Amino acid sequence: MEDKLNEVKGIMAEKLELPRDIVMNLPKITITGDSEITIENHKGIICFDKERIKVNTKIGIITIEGKEFEILFIGGSTVTIGGKFEFVDYNREA
Repeated sequence: MEDKLNEVKGIMAEKLELPRDIVMNLPKITITGDSEITIENHKGIICFDKERIKVNTKIGIITIEGKEFEILFIGGSTVTIGGKFEFVDYNREA
C-alpha cells in the first residue's frame, strides 16, 4: 500500500512540478567540495565520531567517512557536517 502511495506522490510531484524530495520526504544530500555535506529530510543521526557518521533516512542509511568531523548546523530535519570527507555510502533498507 505504501509503495502505491509513494507512486501517486511521485506522479503528482511531476505533474505539479514540485520537488520530489519535499513531496515524498526523500533525503537530499548536498556536497560542497570535500569539506561540507548537508543532508535534508533525515530521520536521525545513528553514529557520530571524528571519523565516521551514519545518518538514517526514509530510504536507507548514509555513511560518511573521513577525518575531523564536526556538526556545523542541526535543526529540524537538516544537518550540516564539516570535516575532510573521503567516502560517502548509501545502503538501501532491505
